[in-house]
Amino acid sequence: MKRKYLSLAIGSVLVSALASPVAWAQDTAPSEAATQANKATNLGAVTVTARKREETLQEVPVAVTAFTADALDKLNVEDLSDLDALVPNLTIYAARGSSSTVTAYIRGIGQSDPLWGVDPGVGIYLDDVYIARPQGALLDVFDVDRVEVLRGPQGTLYGKNTIGGAIKYLSRGLPRAFDGNASITVGNYNELDVKAAVGGPIGGADSGLRGRIAVASLNRDGFGENIVTHQDVSDKEILALRGQLGAYAGDNFDVQFGFDWMDDQSGVRGAKMLEANRFVPGVLPLDSRYDVRNGMPNVNDTEMKGASMTVNWRANEDWSFKYVLAKRESDTETNIDFDTTQAKIADVKAFYSDQQVSHEVQANYDAGGRARGVMGIYAFNGDAGGQVLNNFFNLSFGDTQGIVRTESVAFYADWTFDLTERLSLDVGARYTDEDKRAQVLNRCYTSATFATQRDCTPANPTDDPAAAHFDKTINFKNTSPKVSLDYEVTPDIMVYGSASRGFKSGGFNIRAQATTVPRSAEPFDDEVVDSFEIGSKMAFLDSTLFLNLAAFHNKYKDIQLSVFTALPTGGFFGDFTNAGEGTINGFEAEYQWMPNEHWRVVGNLAWLDAKYDEFAFFDPLTQATINIAEEQEFTNAPDFSGALNVEWRTGLANGGNLSARIGYSYQTEVTATTEIIRTVTPPIAPFGRPPITQDAYGLINAGVIWTLNDAWSFSLQGSNLADEEYRTTGYNLNQALGVYTGFYGAPRQYTLTARYDF
Repeated sequence: MKRKYLSLAIGSVLVSALASPVAWAQDTAPSEAATQANKATNLGAVTVTARKREETLQEVPVAVTAFTADALDKLNVEDLSDLDALVPNLTIYAARGSSSTVTAYIRGIGQSDPLWGVDPGVGIYLDDVYIARPQGALLDVFDVDRVEVLRGPQGTLYGKNTIGGAIKYLSRGLPRAFDGNASITVGNYNELDVKAAVGGPIGGADSGLRGRIAVASLNRDGFGENIVTHQDVSDKEILALRGQLGAYAGDNFDVQFGFDWMDDQSGVRGAKMLEANRFVPGVLPLDSRYDVRNGMPNVNDTEMKGASMTVNWRANEDWSFKYVLAKRESDTETNIDFDTTQAKIADVKAFYSDQQVSHEVQANYDAGGRARGVMGIYAFNGDAGGQVLNNFFNLSFGDTQGIVRTESVAFYADWTFDLTERLSLDVGARYTDEDKRAQVLNRCYTSATFATQRDCTPANPTDDPAAAHFDKTINFKNTSPKVSLDYEVTPDIMVYGSASRGFKSGGFNIRAQATTVPRSAEPFDDEVVDSFEIGSKMAFLDSTLFLNLAAFHNKYKDIQLSVFTALPTGGFFGDFTNAGEGTINGFEAEYQWMPNEHWRVVGNLAWLDAKYDEFAFFDPLTQATINIAEEQEFTNAPDFSGALNVEWRTGLANGGNLSARIGYSYQTEVTATTEIIRTVTPPIAPFGRPPITQDAYGLINAGVIWTLNDAWSFSLQGSNLADEEYRTTGYNLNQALGVYTGFYGAPRQYTLTARYDF
């Protein structure tokens, strides 16, 4: 295993043998390569760079899964939510009423509430730039080089610290020679997607300038309709653009500029009444899980854009440096009809506006000896703000608005030391210093025009009639260490053990109701997870079988949760607080088997045991905090889940190839949301409902790809072929508003794609 490692500036994983076999990536290569792939006798050594240097997947002691562009095409991954079943212990889906707002959980750790000023539990990266807000972060897949999913706390190697894990989307790089591609996809629900990309040298092969531009138009009719207005809901209408320009001064220095833009004008997602709202008892649930009768406009628009500059400098054979400057912005307007009826029971119009600037300086050292590593400085400055206009029963009108400003600086390092020929030690740490300033103004109004303000507490008037009005700042400091040992038992078997700490800063609840619940204007604390993991990377049967295992034990402290609580004065209170502590144990297996040159079997199995040790619930009536851990379940943490994909492929007489795949994924019962109404003590009314759950279910997917020649390929894909009905999330506001609704995953879909590469 001793050799000189090549330090790379940025990147996590090139290919994962567990999720995207090398043979899959070769299927859309030129016909000669495809023919050779059919003659392969083993799975081959797959190169990854998870620790910023070249290693094979079986050598790196990291729980990571990655997908090449070809594997993403073969697995019919259209956006990041399609990775859900392909990565063990990953749950990712579109958040409630939106089609491009992401909710992501890894190993039971995430964040379901897209509240501004709250950091996500799973970090999303676009071309190594951290996306701080969930709006627009459910990225569509086009002109991609690879997508990587790293499980467990991250922060000693790059970017922003993330407590649950990281998902990295990397666009296709700048080519040395002219190339491009174009594709068109048609499908049911009148789906029509057009994607194109072109890139290459500018001004001649020796000019030192390279560029690339990629565009996508993604359109689909709705899965349902508003039966009153007959407008589509759960539809898709997205335009996206990415551009790159690079200037190269030899092989050791380059500057690259990137730009991306996305405009999502899809309508709202349809929510199904799980039971009739008691405030409009004659309005019964609809038969379709996608149809609605919403009384609010069908507007749910998100625009996201970003620009970056990356400087790479290889100073000598031992040292390389990188600097990344990035700016991102997003704006969202959305209408949330919680009750899904024409009645004005809970109608909310929301605006979100976010911007961020980040700087990262990174140094990589590798002199080919026993020590090598990466060091960096990361600085982040972001403003997350918005305004929410609330109309409850056409009697109570509120305006929640404000901004949370975050200034964060972090220093990180990660070094590996070869203690012997077989035993290596990896140590790392991250120090974070972060300020959060919240400027909050929550007011009450006399009517739906939101023109005349009224006192939010008329029975107990104050000098300031607002429900909350404050400008506060809090500082968080944290040091998160990491240590791991890996041992090469044989050239084909490696075992490892690691301990690491993850950190997510606290903040302020912008929904604060300080006049009723004074505590709500105070900051909530940061959350921390201490993660312990053991694992192995194994190859058997002359590298025709790969089996990678990981088991982990997490102690999760000061868990940040959004909890809606019924108030004794009527209505409800949106609390964001540290709910308590939990213990998460789990096991993951990823496998790949090639019995012969025609067959591939790839899949994963996962077990998760997530329990609350403490769940602190604040009772607004008694002003006391009680432990309700026995009543609560972790969100998006199924006990068992797994997936199996079986592929058959063969070369054709004309030099092309044909492949066919069938896949099945399964998960057990899951709690779909943490946002619950809990009856205070004593009960106000017997209208509490259990958390929204989803029973165990399985999904069937399949696809056939015909590669005609070096240029043309055709793909027929189908997802959820059994048309399984399954909930991803929902709203449980029954106690105060009679709202008990669920949002469902996509129905049966099938598409036909023609692609031309040049």
